[in-house]
Amino acid sequence: MLDSTVTAEVQDMLDSLNAALAQGDAQAASALFATDSYWRDLVAVTWNLKTVEGPAGVQDMLTAQLGHTKPGSFAIQEGELPAEEGGVITAWITFETAAGRGWGLMRLKDGRIWTLLTTLQELKGFEENRGKRRPMGAEHGAAKNRKSWTEKREAEAAELGYTEQPYTVIIGGGQGGIALGARLRQLGVPAIVLDKHDRPGDQWRSRYKSLCLHDPIWYDHLPYIKFPDNWPVFTPKDKVGDWLEMYTKVMEIPYWTRSEVQKASYDEASGTWEVKVNRDGEEVILRPTQLVLATGMSGKPNMPKFPGMEDFKGTIQHSSQHDGPDDWTGKKVVVVGSNNSAHDICAALWEADADVTMVQRSSTHIVKSDSLMEIGLGALYSEDAVASGMTTEKADMVFASLPYRIMHEFQIPLYDQMKERDAEFYAGLEKAGFDLDWGDDGSGLFMKYLRRGSGYYIDVGASQLIIDGEVKLVKGQVERFDETGVVLSDGTHLDADLVVMATGYGSMNGWAADLISQEVADKVGKVWGLGSDTTKDPGPWEGEQRNMWKPTQQENLWFHGGNLHQSRHYSLYLALQLKARMEGLETPVYGLQEVHHLS
Repeated sequence: MLDSTVTAEVQDMLDSLNAALAQGDAQAASALFATDSYWRDLVAVTWNLKTVEGPAGVQDMLTAQLGHTKPGSFAIQEGELPAEEGGVITAWITFETAAGRGWGLMRLKDGRIWTLLTTLQELKGFEENRGKRRPMGAEHGAAKNRKSWTEKREAEAAELGYTEQPYTVIIGGGQGGIALGARLRQLGVPAIVLDKHDRPGDQWRSRYKSLCLHDPIWYDHLPYIKFPDNWPVFTPKDKVGDWLEMYTKVMEIPYWTRSEVQKASYDEASGTWEVKVNRDGEEVILRPTQLVLATGMSGKPNMPKFPGMEDFKGTIQHSSQHDGPDDWTGKKVVVVGSNNSAHDICAALWEADADVTMVQRSSTHIVKSDSLMEIGLGALYSEDAVASGMTTEKADMVFASLPYRIMHEFQIPLYDQMKERDAEFYAGLEKAGFDLDWGDDGSGLFMKYLRRGSGYYIDVGASQLIIDGEVKLVKGQVERFDETGVVLSDGTHLDADLVVMATGYGSMNGWAADLISQEVADKVGKVWGLGSDTTKDPGPWEGEQRNMWKPTQQENLWFHGGNLHQSRHYSLYLALQLKARMEGLETPVYGLQEVHHLS
């Protein structure tokens, strides 16, 4: 199809959509969508993260929201020509709402809208101070008794949380809290990030010494400041920690170290939280309007209890407590688990000449790192993608534009390619007795992560040690401990000086129960997962990550987390929701998530 014809078809569709929206005709707008279609909206129209399906879903959403958010002025993005491939036309678009301006991606198929992504990018009248709006910094001229930049920063640090209350408190100072703190800073939202560690980045520094990012660097940038061009493809943990510490400082994020939350409670009458903080031995009471739990995608370490643990003469650690292999040279170590942390720890222990055994309790998805880069991520996040003009922001949008309902259909062929490419590798693992899986539907790593975030390893070398028998593998369930080791349910005894429980983490909901109350945790319900009715992700279908980056059933309580990619991308939408509320804008939420209990 000629470029001009493609552009004309897109323009005709946008004209029809604009006309229907301007007339307030939700039915006419919904008729532009295919029977099997998806409108994924990130805050712009729904003040929520919400995907509606089919014309009926579109009509219901627009009927509820048109009068409030007034989406319109849809246009082809300047400088971006629509393209056609395989019968699908893809077009970058811009639009406006009553409150803001947005950016999106539309796909047409057979003359109808197949997928539509709309994302709020800025609020009218409350734009970020960047680009042409950036601050001057130095104030030229002379003035008596004026404060320097340093003096202003010191005054703010002394006042915020004491004589002036923050609008938002973020509990958790990892990449999630830092990314959101940076966004809020740029939007002028007074916020404090609370971290119990000594320095920003210590969450990474304190983990086992072989830990590194398993995602390639192009996937892991933070907002505003990208990693340098000479940054390692896979970043070691201490280098991540140094970057986060630097980032926190140069982005001027109000960041309280050695600050542990004792308790948080919500006052319905005032609409504010009371957050009790132990700040380096001093009790400080913060009274923010909004509270964000940025405690990671997962929750507290999951440390199982087994009979006989108290009798074991060796050492038992959760993987989050394990700081490295140096003390275990020549010792017998059992690692219970077979996901990312378990593999990393086993490999590091082997390198230190420990006698290592991995206990695999359930099947695990393995994908080789180079195959993931070249086949799974390369088109969006790679040096070649950057060279072709694929910016991080565009890549994030392309990734976000695939509705979760059909994302697995795009993933399955990619993982089939990896399976074929690395057939000899997988045959070696199976010969060694390792139980492999590719997800319930063969859709691999990303869908397993999105559905419940467990059961996989991105291989950076440990798998070959299992294939070669250098790391011993046994399969089964731990039944009990005795004085000298671990006993499995089939009676197998594993001698051990150290047992590392690489048994994962609980739900983020658990942090809400501990920090606030079980009542609030129950009110919120499940956190993370799509409701896909697959292993570890029971229904009903939600269509978005449960309770993440969006309003919850508990007023003024938010959850923020995930990997570096998600922290970067979704921090924008959470920050805009918080800014809008601070400024008193109308934020009618469509499709507030129902409570799905933790049974």
